Amino acid sequence: MPLTIRAIPVLNDNYAWLLRDEATGTTAIVDPGEAAPIERALAEDGNRLDFILLTHHHHDHIGGTDALRARYHAKVAGPAAEQHRMPALDLPLHDNDRLEIGQSAGRVLAMPGHTLGHIAYYFDQPPALFCGDTLFSLGCGRLFEGTAQQMFTSLGRLRALPEQTLICCGHEYTLSNALFALSVDPENPALTARAQEVRALRDKGLPTVPSTLGLERATNPFLRAPDAQTLASLRKRKDTF
Repeated sequence: MPLTIRAIPVLNDNYAWLLRDEATGTTAIVDPGEAAPIERALAEDGNRLDFILLTHHHHDHIGGTDALRARYHAKVAGPAAEQHRMPALDLPLHDNDRLEIGQSAGRVLAMPGHTLGHIAYYFDQPPALFCGDTLFSLGCGRLFEGTAQQMFTSLGRLRALPEQTLICCGHEYTLSNALFALSVDPENPALTARAQEVRALRDKGLPTVPSTLGLERATNPFLRAPDAQTLASLRKRKDTF
């Protein structure tokens, strides 16, 4: 039986992701920026939390960790390279480590760029990527610590995943990302159609994520960048767009 996946809005424009392994009832939350919305969601779904999965050290992704650990006695997993800047990790993780949420098998992918120690979690059933602030719907993360080459390499690893992979990112940035993407690639019909869909969803107050990797390959200018130099130029333009 597969994972079920639910986006939990937290803070201003963040998403935490609630995962439940249906075979065992094992539950995890990815990047809990605050505790209260997650506690409300868990109260609707068995009031159980076994794992807290962190992608990087920024406060809007880890702020609820200690409160949730104290309440549910969940184990905390996160990037070993950033453990000195995070809540205490029960499971410090490295590139290509395996992680099991019940019977659902996941793999850790090192994603330097946004931060140097950033990681993502990839699960097979359904194919789903929890990528924090590396890849966004129609965008990518700012280069706060890493280089454009590092981000280009990280995105290249993601491009190789199955096209049906769900892209479960850390923020609701799609509308602003769509406006920038259209300024870069205005003749892309897939992007034009997607931008219209995104506007309609946001007008209704609905989330635009998860997207799929196939959709990102067709429309995301950062994922479509042919080299690190192009990505660096796009990122510099986006930073002041």
